[in-house]
Amino acid sequence: MSNIFGHNFRIMTFGESHGPGLGVVVDGLPAGLKLSLADIQKDLDRRRPGRSIFSSPRQEPDQAEILSGLTRDSRTNGAPLAMLIRNQDQDRRPTDNDHKFRPGHADWVYYQKYGLKPQPGGGRSSGRETVARVAAGAVARAILSPLGIKAEAYTVAVGGIRAENIDPEFAELDPLRFADRHLAREAHQEVEAAMSEGDSVGSVVEVSLTGVPAGWGEPVFDKINASLGLAFFSIGAVRAVEFGEGLALAGLRGSAANDPLGPEGPLSNRHGGVMGGLSTGLPIIARLYIRPTPSISKEQRSVTVGGQPTTIESHGRHDPCLAPRLAPVAEAMALICLADFHLGPSSHYIAINQSVAD
Repeated sequence: MSNIFGHNFRIMTFGESHGPGLGVVVDGLPAGLKLSLADIQKDLDRRRPGRSIFSSPRQEPDQAEILSGLTRDSRTNGAPLAMLIRNQDQDRRPTDNDHKFRPGHADWVYYQKYGLKPQPGGGRSSGRETVARVAAGAVARAILSPLGIKAEAYTVAVGGIRAENIDPEFAELDPLRFADRHLAREAHQEVEAAMSEGDSVGSVVEVSLTGVPAGWGEPVFDKINASLGLAFFSIGAVRAVEFGEGLALAGLRGSAANDPLGPEGPLSNRHGGVMGGLSTGLPIIARLYIRPTPSISKEQRSVTVGGQPTTIESHGRHDPCLAPRLAPVAEAMALICLADFHLGPSSHYIAINQSVAD
């Protein structure tokens, strides 16, 4: 089972949804980085459940403990940084569904691969695993912020309601993290309607990465959009990713799709800050298309571990819309990916070339 992401800035997450806790080991950190536990907690709080009617009612403080990797004055010492987030509200009591596979979840394919019957809360496949990624993303943010690199993620669509006027500051105040203050109430009603029917709703999260210098990435296999795509697709509910105008470009002619160039670089950003697999210096804009939460209280067809047809309803603690809590995870994975590029040899090549040009 693969639990490691990255090459130069490497993370390994561990733990299960209903186990004692989850955590992450971050390797490749430079020594001397000032790291505040409060900054890590700030990001964890943005993902934490139980904050509104639009999220799981599970009550978790999600308080991080740093077990290793820091000096007494809260600076990294160059060794692996280990963080632990203890579960406080896990529920491991047996249910009638423990012998049934949940449609849309990893239960059935886990059984095919590992021979394990459905694990409490999904085990490693649960969205709760992402709490460890957010902790690691906060560390990556501490590395990148001094460089002027900023990551923001917000909801731009809920069901059939699509944001028209993007306001990331408003999104931070909205329980759905919806980025259009004028359409937020309609987005809320979309989710409320699904909840009243025991159902869930899909969504779209946009990720904006600003301050990334031109030239990050590699032109062949390690394209920056390919690496970011890998990071985003590692989030369980993400079903499609587009950069810039994305799918719409397939319906255009080249003359309308290209980003024209001026002395300072691209004059438009239809390709979302990426050209030839390298960053252009303009904002990197990606949109993540997120499926509806598969755990719903509507009756669904399924099978038992023994292969017998059955039906299943999920009455546990689940998010009716995944976007508001997935957005901080998307930020974290983007930051982890960018930190990996920053600490790699390609960034040094850029620095050498810049000094030669100067």
